[in-house]
Amino acid sequence: MRPKILNFEELVKKNRQELLDDEKKITQIEMRLEKKQTDLTSAKHKKLNLQ
Repeated sequence: MRPKILNFEELVKKNRQELLDDEKKITQIEMRLEKKQTDLTSAKHKKLNLQ
């Protein structure tokens, strides 16, 4: 079966939605990285305080 041919407006709408989805994924990744960095920093501070 051949894929449906999209008109310009449909393509724009589809691409816009994909960009919004990508932006959400990037934000989630950034938040996870920030949490990981915060956790590592906290662990270092705790380790230094114990020594």
